[in-house]
Amino acid sequence: MQSFYLLEAAASGGFLSGPYSTFILTLLIILTMWLFLLRPQAKRAKSQKSFVDNLAKGDKIVTIAGIHGIVNKVNEDGTTLQIETSPGSYLRIEKSAISLDWTTALNKSADTEKK
Repeated sequence: MQSFYLLEAAASGGFLSGPYSTFILTLLIILTMWLFLLRPQAKRAKSQKSFVDNLAKGDKIVTIAGIHGIVNKVNEDGTTLQIETSPGSYLRIEKSAISLDWTTALNKSADTEKK
């Protein structure tokens, strides 16, 4: 509703009328997009990268395809893992295929079961 009043005031020659009004409105739109879209996405990507980089043998994980497993080995190439899905059954997956949200939920529920 407030944006309607701002537009009405701009049209009537009041608030934000003049040569810089378009520039200021464009700047406000860009700032809003950065605050609500780009910044949270970059923050999430940073947390996903640090999570994947800190995986070690014995960590329980869930892939984006829903496969549950335990990290058995971090391969030398740095981009793949070997996980054990059931005793004696191993899969090699990309680190980027690990879901931060589902793995966190899995480990959180495992922690609450222990208590």
